[in-house]
Amino acid sequence: MTGKHMINAPCFRRLILFSTTSLLLAGCQVGPKYHAPTATTQAPPAIYKEAPANFPESDTWHPAQPQDAMLRGKWWEIYNDSELDALEEQLTIDNQTIKQSFENFMAARSLIAQARSQLYPTIGTAPGYTRSQGSANLGTASTSATASSSHQTGITTLPVSASWEPDLWGRVRSLIHEQQYNAQLSAADLENQKLTEQATLAVTFFEIRGQDALIEVFQHTVEADKKALEIARSRYETGVDDQISVVEAENTLQNAQAGLTNLGIARAQYEHAIATLVGKSASDFSMPSKALKATPPAIPLGIPSQLLQRRPDIAAQERAMAAANAQIGVAVAAFYPNLSISASGGLESSTFKHLLDWPSRFWSVGPGISETIFDAGLRRATVNQYEAIYNADVAAYRQTVLTAFQQVEDALSSVRIVSNQVKQQEEAEKSAQRFVELETGRYQTGIDPYVNLVTAQTTLLADQQTLTSLRTEQMTASVQLIEALGGGWDASQLPSSGDVSKKISRNDPALQPQN
Repeated sequence: MTGKHMINAPCFRRLILFSTTSLLLAGCQVGPKYHAPTATTQAPPAIYKEAPANFPESDTWHPAQPQDAMLRGKWWEIYNDSELDALEEQLTIDNQTIKQSFENFMAARSLIAQARSQLYPTIGTAPGYTRSQGSANLGTASTSATASSSHQTGITTLPVSASWEPDLWGRVRSLIHEQQYNAQLSAADLENQKLTEQATLAVTFFEIRGQDALIEVFQHTVEADKKALEIARSRYETGVDDQISVVEAENTLQNAQAGLTNLGIARAQYEHAIATLVGKSASDFSMPSKALKATPPAIPLGIPSQLLQRRPDIAAQERAMAAANAQIGVAVAAFYPNLSISASGGLESSTFKHLLDWPSRFWSVGPGISETIFDAGLRRATVNQYEAIYNADVAAYRQTVLTAFQQVEDALSSVRIVSNQVKQQEEAEKSAQRFVELETGRYQTGIDPYVNLVTAQTTLLADQQTLTSLRTEQMTASVQLIEALGGGWDASQLPSSGDVSKKISRNDPALQPQN
């Protein structure tokens, strides 16, 4: 039987020599080497432009010292709020968006194993049994009568086949590197998603506390308006004042009550948002009312050159460039010939009882080389495509860096300017409070009409609303600054290529918070 014969020593030696040569050639790897491009066209400054140190007149908020300090780990603990701490811990475990990003990371790690499997032979088997019967009418006229009956045969096979394509030009290794970089990118995306959700929770937390403070302002206003209405009625009943003062007092109270009721809408929505963030049903979640009293902590800014190492989105974009570069190597390898080695063997017999006998064996082995001679420019166009993708990723990386610096400067200016504005608004609120006190006395003594007191009360309420909103904005701006700085993350926390290539185990303690 052709191709099915016993292997001999010379053939075996040639096979070993050929395989050894193939393994030596497997050290070659084509395609460009990856070198991270510069992030910006010029060196970053020694200090942020909007840092309070550049504004001597600003004495309401200062960053933490020393200048090169960085937040680490659980950045929200800088606010010293046990309720916020508990919510953030719950978010890390139960937030569904974070879980989705985690599973995307696990899927990206699985692709590494899929790519690495191409380095090894593929072995398979397809046992079978075939029984056939030949036609009795295929013989000639001289065929004996005994041939008139058909002949039945049965064949049992137990084959094993193997095929292997040595990675001569590094195509598979480039593919493995690409998937490793993509897994690191996914890990950075996971960290960025965590930071986004954590910051959103902190912002919403301070917004609901700000809303509680605003509700408290209106509650005090309603109580003050009730007392003013009682005075107006008393003066009217004694004939000291006219009825219009009573109507004005009633209208002022009614407007304050309506405003207080309206504040419940935003508070309910903030509460529902927090429930969703921590993985709870909005129908089963509630937060006790507690007015905002906090002030922004001293946030360590570090120096601008550190920002590239602190932002997970920058790390993700840099890994995207590395993956795109490896993709070029995969495309370049297509210009070189492919070597494949295939072998098959097994047992074959017409009777099952002789299947395991030594003479029933068969085998075949041989290499093959394939090379594309003409493809009408397909491979060159593919390389050009991946080079363009890489260049686009470079531009996206640099744009991400520019956006990061913009966000830090935006947040710094917000914290600095709003802190100054809070201080100014506090003075305005004190003046409005004094205005109400003076007008109350003048109204009670009959010097001024009630409408003057209404004007003073309206001014005070507006100033108190503005001050409360500014204090809330001051706190949310500080959270946005921490988020812009990268939270408590830095590039050293990004898993290495070896880390993401390890066998995945759901029992890994490092993975438990996301399970």
